[in-house]
Amino acid sequence: MTRGGEGQREKMGVSLIKFFTFHFFQLPLSVIIVLHFMEEIKISKIIRSKRKTIALVLTHDATLVIRAPFKTPVDYLEKLVNEKRGWIRAKLLEIQSRPKPKAKEFVNGESFFCLGKSYMLKIVDSIGVDIELKDSLLLSLEKVPYARDVVIKWYKSLAEKKIKERCEWYASLTGYKPLSIKITGAQRRWGSSGSRGTVNFSWRLIMAPLEIIDYVIVHELVHLEQRDHSRLFWDKVKSIMPDFKRRQKWLKDNERTLSI
Repeated sequence: MTRGGEGQREKMGVSLIKFFTFHFFQLPLSVIIVLHFMEEIKISKIIRSKRKTIALVLTHDATLVIRAPFKTPVDYLEKLVNEKRGWIRAKLLEIQSRPKPKAKEFVNGESFFCLGKSYMLKIVDSIGVDIELKDSLLLSLEKVPYARDVVIKWYKSLAEKKIKERCEWYASLTGYKPLSIKITGAQRRWGSSGSRGTVNFSWRLIMAPLEIIDYVIVHELVHLEQRDHSRLFWDKVKSIMPDFKRRQKWLKDNERTLSI
């Protein structure tokens, strides 16, 4: 590396340290660096973005992810991970110790979450529709071979209505008005916001209690104005939702159960 390159690297290092942030909430979509744990922490893949900060993210499935700006040197990321290895391992152990539900079999008596409440699946001969929520989650017998697709479609439909409705209400309340609200199939991210004024939410969020959905919505709406996770960002979230930390903790502790 040339002397000029070294100077640029040092300057970048100072900048990255200044902006470095840990974000426990987001579930990454496309710009990720996945780190696998064996005897040591290694970077297996790097995909970059235009972001200004580096973020270490521990997802609900105990995956360590790094987000980084385009020009961040790989050796800088390796050094950063090495410096934080104690914290990373402790958090991974914490996540792995949380109960993980088994994959759904779509059989009678199995429970499914909707807006934080558990409903027992009941397979019935004929209900006139594929699936219906009453005291139980009713599934038409003829749709059992396609049960997973039917349930996901139902969740998505409910999310389109309820999450968008809540987002529009909070947008009106706060003045943070997105240009568009989209429900996505994101598996490792509950919500995201785009630089062009869009907000996105995973349909899986509809399984969580309404107050948790509201927290994710407020989080992403504030990002429309405050892109980072600085103290100013969290102050703005708190001004809208004073108990956001309690809701944030619930999501961290229970996010592994919000799956099918």
